[in-house]
Amino acid sequence: MSVETDTPERARPEPIQAVPVRHPGRWLAVAVIGVLVAMFVHLLVTNKAFNWSFMVDEMFRPPVIEGVRGSIALLLTSMLIGIGLGVLLAIMRLSENPILRGVAWVYTWFFRAVPRLVLVILFGNLGILWARIEFGLPFDRQIGALFGVQDFEARLFGFTAVEILTGFVAGMLALGLSEAAYMAEIVRAGLQSVDEGQTEAAQALGMTRAQILRRIVLPQAMRVIVPPTGNETIAMLKDTSLVAFVPVSTELFFQLRAVGSRTFQVFPMLVAATIWYLLLTSVLLVGQYHLERHFAKGFGRSERAKIRLRGMTAETGGRTGEVGGA
Repeated sequence: MSVETDTPERARPEPIQAVPVRHPGRWLAVAVIGVLVAMFVHLLVTNKAFNWSFMVDEMFRPPVIEGVRGSIALLLTSMLIGIGLGVLLAIMRLSENPILRGVAWVYTWFFRAVPRLVLVILFGNLGILWARIEFGLPFDRQIGALFGVQDFEARLFGFTAVEILTGFVAGMLALGLSEAAYMAEIVRAGLQSVDEGQTEAAQALGMTRAQILRRIVLPQAMRVIVPPTGNETIAMLKDTSLVAFVPVSTELFFQLRAVGSRTFQVFPMLVAATIWYLLLTSVLLVGQYHLERHFAKGFGRSERAKIRLRGMTAETGGRTGEVGGA
């Protein structure tokens, strides 16, 4: 005997009515920013103090373009000195020799403590210490007097300090030597970021310390070194304006300031300097971006790899669903 019982069908739940979360603060922020941008654009367009026609006409003249080239040359030479000497100082700081470590520490302590403007002016006045620099046998006149030779001179060559320590050279040395102290700390941090097991494995293969540094450690440390080095390069571009106080005439800020002083249009030339530095910095930012992508290979997934991985996961998930449904 079977008893049939009627079980009521389960009611299907209603679809969820998803209500997006509202963010009134965002719209308020957009409105405030829009008003501020409109006010700034109105200031740029209506205020006659900018004198846009005069600014555009003057900021692309040959002396200013020559100043741009001088600033770029000063940037490149100073960074080459800073990076090369910084790598050497970083290796000295990590050396087992206490004398090398001490010398590197004193160097970084001094050049990180003294402001760059003071260094630039100081190097520009080094000619006060040495009127003329000579190379040859020291104490030549005293030696000649011992042998009875009057006016004995054993000097190979010499030059006046003013001939060598020009404004450009003084600014280049001041900025480059100062940058080396900061680059030493950046490179040291990058070298220490590499796992010591990499060095031990290379030593087990019979590689020398120079080979390990060049082939194993530095390529991996570049991922850590490149971003702060890019920031230092941008900071160095801005610090090239300090050599205007030496003075260096073939420099961007010096030329623009000279135009402003000559024409009594100081503010437009300051805005022109701002625009020039913005343009040059933007170019450096693009270069830094590509360098970071190059040295980040193998340490992260690019966007294309992420998309490809998502596609493979979706295909695998779809096949799994078909098998489960079957």
